[in-house]
Amino acid sequence: MITAPTESGTEDEDGGRQGHSSVAGRESGRRHLVRTMLRGAGATVLAAAGALVAVGCFLGLYLRPTSDDWCAAWKARDLGVLGITSDFYMTQNGRIANAFLSGVVYGGGLGGGLGGIKILPTVITIAFTVGLVLLGSRFVRLLGGRPGVVTLTACALVIQAVLYFAGTRSYQVLLWAPATISHTIPSVIGVWAFLLAIWTIRSPRPGARATGFAAAFVIGFALGTLSEPFALVSGLLAAGAGLLALPRLGLARTWRPFTWCLLWCSGLLCGLIVLYTSPGARWRRAQQPEKESPLSPGELRATFQDWLNMWESVTGQWAYLGAVAVGVLLGLAAGLRVPATRLGRHDRIRAVPRATLVAALLLPVPVVVLGSFAVVLGLRSGYGPSGWTYARTWTNYLVPMELALCAYGALLGAWARRLPARGRTATLALPAGIVAAGGLALAALAALVPSVQQLTTTTVTRAAAWDAQNSRIRNQAARGATDIGYRPLHIGSLAEPFYTSVYDKDWVAACVSKWYGIERIHRL
Repeated sequence: MITAPTESGTEDEDGGRQGHSSVAGRESGRRHLVRTMLRGAGATVLAAAGALVAVGCFLGLYLRPTSDDWCAAWKARDLGVLGITSDFYMTQNGRIANAFLSGVVYGGGLGGGLGGIKILPTVITIAFTVGLVLLGSRFVRLLGGRPGVVTLTACALVIQAVLYFAGTRSYQVLLWAPATISHTIPSVIGVWAFLLAIWTIRSPRPGARATGFAAAFVIGFALGTLSEPFALVSGLLAAGAGLLALPRLGLARTWRPFTWCLLWCSGLLCGLIVLYTSPGARWRRAQQPEKESPLSPGELRATFQDWLNMWESVTGQWAYLGAVAVGVLLGLAAGLRVPATRLGRHDRIRAVPRATLVAALLLPVPVVVLGSFAVVLGLRSGYGPSGWTYARTWTNYLVPMELALCAYGALLGAWARRLPARGRTATLALPAGIVAAGGLALAALAALVPSVQQLTTTTVTRAAAWDAQNSRIRNQAARGATDIGYRPLHIGSLAEPFYTSVYDKDWVAACVSKWYGIERIHRL
């Protein structure tokens, strides 16, 4: 009598244990499958994006001078770093930081002669990748996740691959040193400045904070004299972030974030003032014919149309969705926790007003919209109705756009990871999402392959032709020739000698002559 219930109870208990063990086993197997798929997807995307970016770095070995390269090369060689900096300030455009970097790249700081332009793409890529991985790690930790190096590196490389090869001017964005110095390097500096801001704000030492605040002003000043478009876009971002960082809004507890943003904007403004009032900038403005004010109704309408044309070109390239897709993989892999109105910091959680948090999440949208319009306005003022086509300048707002797309994708992935997994359909939803996100990322990268192939062919072919012509010109110059034939070798929609029929106005031909130490060149 006593034994039977005991045995019956034992049988029920064993059955319950077996059922629980079976459920736990299935759940463990599901988690293992998801982890394996995430690792595989991250590694595959990393390999694909890394291959494309590596090709861009490799093409640096085949870079040869064209357009502004000729002028920067001979000035850096003959005038030195300080000489070319003075020349830019006094007679060119006032961009003293831009001139200084040009002097370093062309004058020997990165390998001597033309060696600098050959390794610059690799330097940019490495610095950008490390900066983006560190920034992504901060983002993941802020949201309570576990940063994974593979997925973070995949995000960094996808963002770069799309940035370099999705636009209409791939050669200029990565390989042409004058454009990378003016429009790609500023974004790299901006990412590292963002990391510096985080370090400054969180540092417990007053001396370290003071150093960080001083660096914010100095770096901002340098960027103000390096790139006007980047100064405008980063100024908008810093101004918006500074306003949201006011302690009374609840996003920040101290005045440190606001102070950093204020000093950054002050440095940018001072740099722009120095640039705008320079003799070189005044001379450049004097070369432009009198035209309608850029803020007049007619010019604003024309600028708006140019802005629409530019965005039509950007949105027509769906490869930018790769940033969203790889962000989703990051959100799925990192295990982010994003409560609606709470923000994590280390092991503490503090309340943030919902309106402030929503404003912070949406901040990139007005920055990209207004920043891109400001870029087009400046291009139209400087280059006329065709200014919006200078796609190398789009980098200044495309970088924050891609970072925002990646971050939004990560939040989407985190939301999907938190959905309850009940039923067969729900259980398969997460693996299906991983496959979809990874497939979209790979498809976006595959769409860039034709552009990379064309870029490789044109760059390598031109390098061989340039080397042969360079050898011929140098041999003739060594024999005493002063007027030597030159065959234009066009690449990347950039100017080459004889772009104008009036030789006295052909600044490219004049710079080529000075580079070779001869009096004149003529068309072959």
